[in-house]
Amino acid sequence: MRKFLSFIAVICTVMTFAQQQGKLRKVAAVGFLNVENLWDTIRSADYIDGTKDIKNPAFHRSIPLDSIKFLEAEKYDGNWSDSSLKGKKVVRYQSGSEEFTPSSGKNYNTKIYNAKLANEAKVISELGSQYTKTAPAVVGLIEVENRQVIQDLIKQPALAKFDYGIIHYNSYDYRGIDVALIYQKRRFTVTNSLKKELKVYGDDGRREYTRDILVVTGFLDNEKVAFFMNHWPSRRGGEAISLPKRNAAAALLKQQMDSIRTADPSTKLFAMGDFNDDPVSSSLKNHLKAQASPKDLSDANPYLNLMYPLYKKGVASLAYQDAPNLFDQIIVSKNLISDQVTKEYSVFKAEIYAPAYLVNKEGNYKGYPFRSWNGDQFTGGYSDHFPAFVILQKEP
Repeated sequence: MRKFLSFIAVICTVMTFAQQQGKLRKVAAVGFLNVENLWDTIRSADYIDGTKDIKNPAFHRSIPLDSIKFLEAEKYDGNWSDSSLKGKKVVRYQSGSEEFTPSSGKNYNTKIYNAKLANEAKVISELGSQYTKTAPAVVGLIEVENRQVIQDLIKQPALAKFDYGIIHYNSYDYRGIDVALIYQKRRFTVTNSLKKELKVYGDDGRREYTRDILVVTGFLDNEKVAFFMNHWPSRRGGEAISLPKRNAAAALLKQQMDSIRTADPSTKLFAMGDFNDDPVSSSLKNHLKAQASPKDLSDANPYLNLMYPLYKKGVASLAYQDAPNLFDQIIVSKNLISDQVTKEYSVFKAEIYAPAYLVNKEGNYKGYPFRSWNGDQFTGGYSDHFPAFVILQKEP
């Protein structure tokens, strides 16, 4: 029998800073969840209208396949990137669009879709709530099909009252999945957002289309912050063979983080997501240069991996090819680390969230995350990853 996370506690503490007697001060939760293929039930394609501004959601949007005949589109055989498609109107077909439909082997219908939405909304609403007594202020999402599924998600009863806004850009990922960010409008004000295309290539020299890095800047409870949502290239083909692609992702992420930090060193940075590598992997350790301990931080190495201590304890957020891994991580800038509570936010605690209902209780996958799909069968589960969050604290 395969065993995975039976050795971890229901909720695993990663790192604690500034623990003091008494109650926490003002707090905020920031986290993310891999929603494991959150697709709607409609066969879709991407329509790129390069005559519109890149930041306009209509520049690159998801459309039903039966709507294509009503739209102006030219034949296109070139590279897929925003810069190449300026001024053009084209259709990009998704390889995954038929898998999640009522006519597919999954029989993916409205009932399953609504159950999936309710499940993901429940998990999101609980991230950090044992400390904050409310839903998280900012949440990253991984594996969303389009903006519509995010709109449907934030309308779920578990989330609707928190009035979440959405930041999402369609990527050119070969399957058609993206990353996104939702945020409580009363707590986070967006000042800028953009996507950075990750351009990686196979052995044949052809580009392999993957997810973008989403960069969002703004003010969290009046403090200047930046979020970087990631879903790096998978280990398909083997860890060693695919590692250069994740090294490239790390270099792009570091470039974006360094740029914002150079422009304003006071900005607090959060890089999070599914890195498809562990904290000790070359991509994170040598290319992003994410440090393992606060004592290793410096101006030259200003980023701390909050998940490293948990990794060293043998805890994981998923199982890849039956091996436990901690791919889901949160990395922060050194100005979020303090040994005392001040008037500005600092890290209090970071965790992998694994309550009992998110864990398989029996069978070959006992202890694994209770995923949504077992082949083509909908299990009623939640995700093949456990989510992560960080609690921030400051004086009232």
